[in-house]
Amino acid sequence: MIIAVIREMDVMNKLLTTSSTLSPYQHLNLKREAKVKVNVLGVFSSLAMLVSTSVTAVPAIAAETSHTSQQQPNILLILTDDLGYNDVGFNGSTDITTPNLDELAANGTSFSQAYVAHPFCGPSRAALMTGRYPHKIGSQFNLPTKGSFVGVPTNEQFISKLLQNNGYNTGAIGKWHLGEAPEFHPNARGFDDFYGFTGGGHNYFPEQFKAQYANQVKLGNTNINHYILPLEHNGKEVDENEYITDALSREASRFVEDAATDDKPFFLYLAYNAPHVPLEAKQSDMDMFPNITDEKRKTYAGMVYAVDRGIGRVVDSLEKTNQLDNTLIVFLSDNGGKLSKGASNYPLKEGKGSVYEGGFRSPMLFHWPKQVAAGQRFEHPVLALDLYPTFAALAGITIPSQKRLDGKDIWPAFSAGEDPHKDELFYVLRHRKGYSDASVRRNQWKAVKQGDKPWQLFNVEVDLNETNDLSKKHKTMLIDMVREMEKWSWDNKQPLWFHEAYEGADWRLKGMPRFDQTFSTSK
Repeated sequence: MIIAVIREMDVMNKLLTTSSTLSPYQHLNLKREAKVKVNVLGVFSSLAMLVSTSVTAVPAIAAETSHTSQQQPNILLILTDDLGYNDVGFNGSTDITTPNLDELAANGTSFSQAYVAHPFCGPSRAALMTGRYPHKIGSQFNLPTKGSFVGVPTNEQFISKLLQNNGYNTGAIGKWHLGEAPEFHPNARGFDDFYGFTGGGHNYFPEQFKAQYANQVKLGNTNINHYILPLEHNGKEVDENEYITDALSREASRFVEDAATDDKPFFLYLAYNAPHVPLEAKQSDMDMFPNITDEKRKTYAGMVYAVDRGIGRVVDSLEKTNQLDNTLIVFLSDNGGKLSKGASNYPLKEGKGSVYEGGFRSPMLFHWPKQVAAGQRFEHPVLALDLYPTFAALAGITIPSQKRLDGKDIWPAFSAGEDPHKDELFYVLRHRKGYSDASVRRNQWKAVKQGDKPWQLFNVEVDLNETNDLSKKHKTMLIDMVREMEKWSWDNKQPLWFHEAYEGADWRLKGMPRFDQTFSTSK
């Protein structure tokens, strides 16, 4: 086995030193693989009794041990807003640099096929917190734009509440977008500490939004744009004076450092609103990208860089307080990047709002020293819906029997490098005016229904851009997948709210959801 590893390293070194045809990303991947081989050799040297064990099983042994360990890990869940699949270095970006995220990926495992449950912000976040498809709980639309007393149903226990009830110190920093009324507030949904804003977004420069807010108050307005409201800390307004991304990073570092003085493990949900619009970046961050000439792209790049810079600050706090080794860091986006606002989802098709890959496939990584394999790329599909049961299992928590979940604990399969969803189906459904876009995937096959077009079928493992429709060649398989999704849809709930009032009127006038049309395969 050692000889085989040495031979693989020799091939890698020759490629690294002699090949001029490697792309920067391929070169980086080869370097990462070589680093892992060195680590593996070290393990074999010190543990000669394991010579007969396969190389790929080494990280799995460590991870399996942690899965049953009595020590509960800290969990840091970092969520960005509208980040493009191709807008981080570890996913191949050539113009936007993300050194801190790339370092986490190099020392951890990144995912090529990570999927969120919906291509829009609010429903995706509802799924993340509840472990349910948003359609199953009536949360399939963004919350109303002008404020409301509705929110994700309180009978759905959030992962934060489960962890809090089982000894975790819990914090939420940043964007909420899951309900503004007291019963839906983060402090009521399992978070001990909340710093941020409850609406769907926020402006970034305090000197601008504070002046706008003061003017609205002076005019006597009470229904004020959420994007300019004061931030809050546990329900009390705060006078924030930093660029918002930097402020959220500061507060996350504060939480991490405070947590080091507590004997409890922590769960921190760090939900940046960047790079969601409005496109507002610090000049110093935009200056990091002199080669980007498109104004939107340059501003967007500056916003992404600020997030990366902030993540570096939080990781520094973990290191400084000796908590990094016992912290699982998970990074992802809530949906695909918005192409009209500077994002890139290359090589995926379309972007935010779409049921094609660019709408809901997200950049994602796991980092946990000695528990997550370093420098690896996990090539099987994983779902944001899986995080709820996976976190619970890692914390040694039994999920209440009455709590329904749509994902699964992926840690054993992840640790073994196996497909956690082999032969299983997963779904994305986005309602529009009078019709629904839908997609269903099983293994390499993905069926897509967009607008009034007939169902299409793609092999997304070889056709990332979803251009080669194979529906006629595999008609029976296509119909079977569509029928399975139709069956899945029967217990979907009617929406509890709509983003805009006209959407609710259209829903009723058009007799939605009209699944008889969505799942028709007669064309």
